[in-house]
Amino acid sequence: MLEKFYIIAGPCVLESPEIAYKIGETLKDLCHKFGFHYIFKASFDKANRTSLYSYRGPGLEKGLEILAKLKSDLEIPITTDVHETWQVEKVAEVVDVIQIPAFLCRQTDLILSAGRTGKIVNVKKGQFLSPWDTKYIVEKARAGGAKEVWLTERGTTFGYRNLVVDFRSLPIMKRFADKVIFDTTHSVQLPGGGEGKSEGERHFIPYLTRASVAVGVDGLFMEVHPEPDKALCDGPNSLPLAEIPKILSQVRKLIDALRDVGIST
Repeated sequence: MLEKFYIIAGPCVLESPEIAYKIGETLKDLCHKFGFHYIFKASFDKANRTSLYSYRGPGLEKGLEILAKLKSDLEIPITTDVHETWQVEKVAEVVDVIQIPAFLCRQTDLILSAGRTGKIVNVKKGQFLSPWDTKYIVEKARAGGAKEVWLTERGTTFGYRNLVVDFRSLPIMKRFADKVIFDTTHSVQLPGGGEGKSEGERHFIPYLTRASVAVGVDGLFMEVHPEPDKALCDGPNSLPLAEIPKILSQVRKLIDALRDVGIST
């Protein structure tokens, strides 16, 4: 079970090279210590921000420049999200995993374009989608020629401005995908709860993290920031960088405990 456990972590959006490098270096070292595969994540453009006036990122050209240098300097794989088909080819030249945002998880042309790169395609399950319907997402990505198709759970809309996690979705999606990832941070988001921006309940992150590992995911997706309260995007549901060692230590112990009792998925 969990022979290759992935940690996909980084800031919500690229703010500066300095912050990106600080997070990337720290997570690389921690994942090496605990025996995890690390993938750095950050967006070059948050095209679905609630407010027109929210920070979106440095843009495609500058963002890919930062990501490419970080990848080379730190010698780590990276992922970022695409929002339009014309972005896919340029992004594929830099990243190891192409991410499809939750709100775009049914965009056929976008998923097919991502698949045609031959890269791993990680699709965030939309808040509006059932786990059974992710079967059709996987079909699209595989039809395009994706190397692997990963699905990421990030909670389901439960009334206005609230998300809940149905942990049944994880084994259900494993029927279809090569890997299932659990997004520990967006799952505690309160979409639009901050009057023009999202709020979050980050104190619940450790609980959902432990639960997802016990269910049997292939990896975790985390938004991390040195000072979440100063982050330009998704700060309320981001993990402080200083708390990551404790959380990864717990994850390592849980994985080992599951192996010790012979539990497999």
